[in-house]
Amino acid sequence: MTLALTAAGTASAHAEVEADKPQALAENVTLTFVSEAESDAAGFTRLRVVLPKGIAPADVTLAEAPEGWKLKPGGDGYTIGGPALDTGVDAEHKIKVRRLPDAAELAFKTVETYSDGEVSRWIELPKGDTEPAQPAPVLKLKAAAPGAKPTASSPRPSSSPASPEASAPAPSEVSPAGDTTAAEGDGPSPGLVAGGALVALLGVGGGAWWLVKRRTSTS
Repeated sequence: MTLALTAAGTASAHAEVEADKPQALAENVTLTFVSEAESDAAGFTRLRVVLPKGIAPADVTLAEAPEGWKLKPGGDGYTIGGPALDTGVDAEHKIKVRRLPDAAELAFKTVETYSDGEVSRWIELPKGDTEPAQPAPVLKLKAAAPGAKPTASSPRPSSSPASPEASAPAPSEVSPAGDTTAAEGDGPSPGLVAGGALVALLGVGGGAWWLVKRRTSTS
């Protein structure tokens, strides 16, 4: 049935894309997609659009779509769909793109699905002078405006080794001159040493006096 759709719809049915600002590196551009109905027995339920290089799915937001249709980002594009449209009704939706890439033209390969399961693929690209039977929607762009530049990527953290200045302790981490707190924690203080010597001396003196008194009493 897909081949029959191709043969019957080549002359009249097709998929198109337009832009409100068809210029390379333009920002916040609204793209309008129209898929012409080519079935006499079913309506559209889903469209699968492959985004060209330079446009990421995350850079796309839905601006307008048939009632009940929702957009779902994918790995290389997006899918939009919902309740089946009436037979013979074209599928039109709009997306907003954060920024267009720097290119002369952009191809948006599109796969259309109908409520009866039939699929129509508008994914072919021109080869030389040969016009494809089911061409992908192509958006031609004007040259970028003077001074326009691609969006710069976010800077990455430096991976260079730390400099001597960076590895040195901060001033607050260094004990100020005259502060003996750290030194005192390293060993016994002079006061404790002197106190210990005095106690030992008194102990020796007391012992000697007791020994002399005992000998006197015995005599």
